[in-house]
Amino acid sequence: MRAYLDFEKPIAELEAKASELRSMLEKGSAASLGDEARRLEIKAYQSLKELYAGLSPWQKTQVARHPERPHFTNYIEHLIEDFVPLAGDRAFGEDEAIIGGFGRFRGQSICVIGQEKGSDTESRLRHNFGMAKPEGYRKAIRLMELADRFDIPVLALVDTAGAYPGIGAEERGQAEAIARSTEACLQLGVPNISVIIGEGGSGGAIAIATASHVMMLEHAIYSVISPEGAASILWRDGTRAQEAAVSMKITAQDLIKFGVIDQIVVEPAGGAHRDPAKAVSHAGKAIAAALTQFTGKSKEEIRELRAAKFLAIGRKV
Repeated sequence: MRAYLDFEKPIAELEAKASELRSMLEKGSAASLGDEARRLEIKAYQSLKELYAGLSPWQKTQVARHPERPHFTNYIEHLIEDFVPLAGDRAFGEDEAIIGGFGRFRGQSICVIGQEKGSDTESRLRHNFGMAKPEGYRKAIRLMELADRFDIPVLALVDTAGAYPGIGAEERGQAEAIARSTEACLQLGVPNISVIIGEGGSGGAIAIATASHVMMLEHAIYSVISPEGAASILWRDGTRAQEAAVSMKITAQDLIKFGVIDQIVVEPAGGAHRDPAKAVSHAGKAIAAALTQFTGKSKEEIRELRAAKFLAIGRKV
C-alpha cells in the first residue's frame, strides 16, 4: 500500500475511490464503473502533476525523506554491473552507513560511493539511517585514492540527514574525517560526479558531494543543517521548520541559481517514490552525459575546472 504524505490527501482520496471502483468492476459490477474509474485516475494524475509543480521547500523536504524513495542500493542494482563492495577504513573498522566499491557503468569502470539509509527497521539500524561515522568517510577516502591511482571516475550518490553526531564518532575525529574526505574529492585527478538523490545534509553530504559535476534530483534537498535543526538554533523553536526551509534555500531550484549545483534531474510525476525505476533511469542518463564532459581532459585540467567551479559559487545569480 502506497504511503501518502499529508499534503497528498486529496490525491489519496481520488486514487482510493478509483481503486474501489476497479475492485467492484472485477467482481462483476456494471461496466460503466470502468469509465468512472478512468476519469478519477486521470483527474488524480493531473492533480498530482499540478501539486508537485508548486511544492514548497518544506513539502520537498518531506518528499526527499519519503521512505519509498529509491535508495543507494536501488541505484546500484539498476545502474551498476559487477559491483564489488569494499569494506573498512584500514584504521578502525567498517561503517555500513557508507557503501563503496567498484563496478561498471555502461561498460566503463567506475568507483561508486554513497550513503544507504535502509528500507526496513533491521536495515535502517544496520546502516545507521545513513549517518556515517569517521570510519565511513575514511573508507570513502581510501576508495577515492584507489580510483585516482587507476584512472577510474568516481560517482557519489548522496542521501543522508548528516554525519553521525555521537560521542564515539567525535572522539574518533568526525570533523577531521569529513574535512579530509572533502579534500580528497577536490584533489582527484579523475572526474567525480555526485547526485543528491534524497537528503544532502550538512558536512555528511559535502564530504562525498564535492564533485566536478553536482546534480540533484528535482525534489531532493541540500543544506548545511536540517530545517528542524536550523529552527531550533535560530528561534529556539523546532516547530518553525517550515519557515526555516524557505529561508535556507535548500531546494534544487534555489541552489542551481547560486551555482551550488550544476544540474537538476527531473523526477517522475509525483516524485521518485512513485516510479523508482524511471527515477533511477533518468539519473543514469544524466550521469552518462556528465561523464562525457571530461573525456580527453588531463588530470590537471580536471582539478582546475573543479576548483574554479567551487570558487565561483555564490557569484552566479
